[in-house]
Amino acid sequence: MAPRLVTPRAPLAAAAALIILALAATPALARPFPPSIDLPGGWAPEGITDGPGTTAFVGSLTAAGIAQVNVRTGAVDPLEGSAGAVTVGLDYEDDAGRIWAAGGPTGEVRAYSAASGELLATYTFGPGFLNDVVVTETAVFVTNSNVQELEVIPLPADGSLPDPSEAFALPLTGDIDYIDGFNANGIVAFDGWLVLVQSNTGLLFRVDPSTGETETIDLGGASVSFGDGLELRGSTLFVVRNQLEQVAVIRLRDGARSGRVVDTLTDPVLDIPTTTAFVAGRLWTVNARFGTTPTPTTAYALTRLTP
Repeated sequence: MAPRLVTPRAPLAAAAALIILALAATPALARPFPPSIDLPGGWAPEGITDGPGTTAFVGSLTAAGIAQVNVRTGAVDPLEGSAGAVTVGLDYEDDAGRIWAAGGPTGEVRAYSAASGELLATYTFGPGFLNDVVVTETAVFVTNSNVQELEVIPLPADGSLPDPSEAFALPLTGDIDYIDGFNANGIVAFDGWLVLVQSNTGLLFRVDPSTGETETIDLGGASVSFGDGLELRGSTLFVVRNQLEQVAVIRLRDGARSGRVVDTLTDPVLDIPTTTAFVAGRLWTVNARFGTTPTPTTAYALTRLTP
């Protein structure tokens, strides 16, 4: 009689169990991200920034606070303690776990704890409309849509918050020229420069963060009129064009001296989008609905776009 081959059962049972668990987990892992996420009634959002993992933070023009949004599940949780002040543009400071918020007509820039929503510091500037925010390794830069300057808050190397007396205004010089209406709006950092859009002229500029000198980015004759929030991924710039309800996709070249429009993103459900952010690898856009008078029950939502 041939010898009987004996196969250990424990390893087989363990392997089978792992396969079953993997198959059971597959539907959850494969669950698609929602195409849109409802915000609380009356929220009136304007700014969005990516947080850790699947988290986005969305501000409120009605001073409802800062909402923490899980873009995987659609769960929305207003951060406790963040209500009470108008919030326009936002940016998340990853290393410090802080959210920086521009206060629009209040002239304030505020720093919050991303974990609790606690207000950590307030920096007050002169007149104007403080619109959008970008955090770099050395400073927080905020666009002023009515006064030809950037508001700057230097960041200490030790990660602490600077004293309000250290904040200053940096005049914008060079090619940019402010005219009536909304001027500098969205802002991002790219390759040692700042990039901002001037909404009322449809121009993009690169800005020396040390001097404030601006240079027009050559778009080959293309315009980004109604330009609002900016988002950057590598050398690809996403420009939200609010009244046109679309997002222009621009490939920056030559250190942001020039760029080329390579695509236009839109969706029938967009309703005056203002800002956009990549969160968990997806592009999420805020519908500010400026054509609708906000009430405590007015509906607002985020829309997921596919680049």
